[in-house]
Amino acid sequence: MLKRYKKDHDGSNVPVADIYSAKEHGIDSRNIDLDAVWAVRKLKQSGAEAYVVGGAVRDLLLGRKPKDFDISTSASPRQVQKIFWNARIIGKRFKLVHLVFKDKILEVSTFRSGEDGIEEGSSIYGNVEQDAKRRDFTINSLYYDPTDGQLLDFNNAMADFKKKRVRSILPLPASFSEDPVRMIRAVKYSVTTGFALQFDVKRAIKRSANELARVSSSRLTEEVSKILSSGDSAKIISELQRFKLLVYLLPCVSVFSRLNEVYASLQVLDERIRELKESDEALDEGVKGQMLVALVKPIMSVSPTELTPEESFKEVFGQVKTLISPLTPPNYDVERAAVIILEEAGTAVPKNCLRARRPVRQPGKPGFRAKPQKHGDMPRKGKKATATAVAAPVKSGPSSTSNKNRRRRKPKAATSAVHVKPEPPASVH
Repeated sequence: MLKRYKKDHDGSNVPVADIYSAKEHGIDSRNIDLDAVWAVRKLKQSGAEAYVVGGAVRDLLLGRKPKDFDISTSASPRQVQKIFWNARIIGKRFKLVHLVFKDKILEVSTFRSGEDGIEEGSSIYGNVEQDAKRRDFTINSLYYDPTDGQLLDFNNAMADFKKKRVRSILPLPASFSEDPVRMIRAVKYSVTTGFALQFDVKRAIKRSANELARVSSSRLTEEVSKILSSGDSAKIISELQRFKLLVYLLPCVSVFSRLNEVYASLQVLDERIRELKESDEALDEGVKGQMLVALVKPIMSVSPTELTPEESFKEVFGQVKTLISPLTPPNYDVERAAVIILEEAGTAVPKNCLRARRPVRQPGKPGFRAKPQKHGDMPRKGKKATATAVAAPVKSGPSSTSNKNRRRRKPKAATSAVHVKPEPPASVH
């Protein structure tokens, strides 16, 4: 094992990181995305530092094939954009760069200093050491260079891997007050890795649980969606309930008396998700609807009534919306869930009931269908290659040449809200 040093104020060398070779860390290079290797190599050829970071390195050390690859570099967002033809800058204040491929997106971020950049003379950008100190947990703070196989450890994270523990880098509980979603992620990482939460992390979660009440519904929706598509949703939901966090994500589910039936339903979903991941099969458009069904169907009561199919659809749609509140998934996914529930109950839903438009799925996200890119196929420069990688093919013909003659549909009046009375919850002490 090597050491990385920096110059102190008095000119002496101070060790700042441990450097592990390919033989020492044991990462299997066959699990590394070739496009991520290509991106890191191009950044290094431009004179910048670049590493694969975050959950991808964590999964590689656990012997798993990561789903997403994030890259961190010393190059600024504008410099990254000039290097790559398929780069898109997103964000306003904290800018990121997305490298858009046919079947995925690689996220490239610039090293952060930990400062907010508001004070005069301060900058949000820094070096790799500063960037490592501002990450949430040690297991997510490793920097891997796929071009030479070296692994940089600034936070003694490899010791945490050996001891199988989740330890916070930032001071607790200030970390959870700054971003309460970190509590959800700590529980999720503990389940997906099989590591134990360190005692101070457990204590901080219990003391700061109420901070989740101020998190926006959009962020909670995103986190629950990741949990349901993880393949370990049953265990994660169970742990969130044990730490009294689930009540802030899914209050109706958390206080329901038949919670064990929800776990059983999620276990079936997890098996299906794991099968899809192992076979590298693309998740279909209705996958998020199926996730919602697994979550709410055990606590719903759907029985034959005298209602028309249209009225039954409205009622079930309203029940799903109520049971997943405050989450705000697209109405398309909620409609798909209502259709699945009613069809399993023997009720066919008329097509005129489905009014929500199909949401646009991003590459690499659940519900996106694309032909997987073959390993070794490097993107080519030029307008033709950009159109192939970023834009979907457009059919030729009169129908695609002009949109002037198309009529605009008048928006339909919103249906009245349906009042739902779910089964009374169990008493909470």
